[in-house]
Amino acid sequence: MNAVEALGHDTEWLRNENTAVSVTDGDVVLEPDVDIIANRMLLSNTEQPAEELGLANTFAQLMPMLNEPSTVLTAMHKLSTATTLAANDVQTPDVTLALNSEQLNAARSKYGEEAVYKTAIGTHGGGTWKVGNDEPINAKVGNRYAFLQELIDRDGAKHRDVRVYVVGGEIISAMYRYAPDNDWRTNVALGGSVENATDDLPEEAREMARQASDAIGLDYAGVDLVEGDDGWFVLEVNPTAGFKGLYEATHVSPAPHIAKLAIERAGGEVDDERVQELSNVLDDSRPTAQPSRSSKSDAEPAIIGYTEEIVLSGTSGSKSVMAKSDTGATRTSIDTGLAADIGAGPIKSITRIRSGSSKTAKSRPVVDVVVGVGGNQHTVTASVEDRSHMDYPVILGRDILENYQVDVSRRTDSDTHDTPEEEE
Repeated sequence: MNAVEALGHDTEWLRNENTAVSVTDGDVVLEPDVDIIANRMLLSNTEQPAEELGLANTFAQLMPMLNEPSTVLTAMHKLSTATTLAANDVQTPDVTLALNSEQLNAARSKYGEEAVYKTAIGTHGGGTWKVGNDEPINAKVGNRYAFLQELIDRDGAKHRDVRVYVVGGEIISAMYRYAPDNDWRTNVALGGSVENATDDLPEEAREMARQASDAIGLDYAGVDLVEGDDGWFVLEVNPTAGFKGLYEATHVSPAPHIAKLAIERAGGEVDDERVQELSNVLDDSRPTAQPSRSSKSDAEPAIIGYTEEIVLSGTSGSKSVMAKSDTGATRTSIDTGLAADIGAGPIKSITRIRSGSSKTAKSRPVVDVVVGVGGNQHTVTASVEDRSHMDYPVILGRDILENYQVDVSRRTDSDTHDTPEEEE
C-alpha cells in the first residue's frame, strides 16, 4: 500500500470496516471502488479458508486481481502444488497423501529412515514433523489432511533451503534460510537465520523458481527450493510470502515491484528508477488508507471456561481430554503419557520454565501439537511434563487463551470437586 502511494497512485485497503458487495437489478457494486486488487489474504493459517477464498473469488469476478483465487487455491494446498509442479516437469520431492491411515502407513517404508510428515495446509512451519520409520501416522492431523514427503538433504551439509521471490516472472531477490539450533525447519518465524543468496544462486535454481511460479499461475510468489545430492527441488510456492526476512537478508523489498505490476496491469505508468529506489527501504508503517476501526468489534472473542474438553492431535492419533485454562502460563503444557499416545513430536527444543512459587527453573522438552477447542484448531509448541499426579493432563496457556475470553466460573467438568489442583 505504501509503495503504491509512493509511486503516485491512490489506494484503498479492503478490510472488515469498509468492504461490501451488492447486486441490485443485475448491477454489481464493490465498495470501496478500485481498479485492481493485490491479493494478500493469508489463507493457510485460517480455520475456514474456503470462506475467504470465496470472498476473493467474488472480487475477482468484478476486476483484475494479482494472484487470482484459483492459483492461490493451488498454492495454499501443498499436495495440489506438488501435483501441478510434477505435471509441468518441475522437480519436487516424492510425496504420498492417502485418505485413510492404513494406506498412508503402508507407504511409509518408501521414504527411508526419516521422512517429512506435514499437513496439506499450514504456514510458518506449523503442522510439519520429521518422523522415523516405526512411528505411526494419521491421514489427518486435527481436521486437515496430512501427507508424507521425501526428506531432501545433502550429506554432511548444514540444513538450509532458499527462498526466491518472483514478481511478474522476474527474480527480485533470494535468501538462504538456515534451521535454528534444535530444529530442522528453516522458517524465519521459528527462529531460522537468513543470508543473501541473490548473487550466489545458480541459474538452474533461478530457472526452476520462475518455472514453479509460472506453473502455479501466480503473479508474485515466494518459491522455496532445496538442493539435494540429485539437484534442486521445489518444496513450496507461497502466494503471500512475507517481506521482512527477505529484506533482512538482501535489503531488497518486493513491495514496490508488486505495486509496479499492479499499477501497470490496471493501465497506469510507473517510473522504474523510482521502483528500484523504493525497494531499498522496507516501509512497513501503517498505510494512510487504513479504514477507521469500528468502535465495537464485529466479532467478540469466544468464551472459554476454567475447564474445557479439547481434542489433542499428533502424528499418530487424536484424543479427547479435559484441559484447564491457566492465564498465568505462557505456553500450553501436556502430559508425557498423553504426548506419547498421540505422537506429539519429535522434540523441537528444550525450554526452561519456572512455575508456582519455585525459585528455580526446570527444563522441559517442547513439541508441536494441534489443539482443537470448540471447533477451532490451534497449532502450538507445547511443553511436555509428567502430569500423572495432576487432575488435568493439559494446561491451556496464553498461546491459545489469547484467542478467547476466559470465564473462570464455567466448568465443563461441573461434577468435579471444586478444589483447585495444586500446580508444582
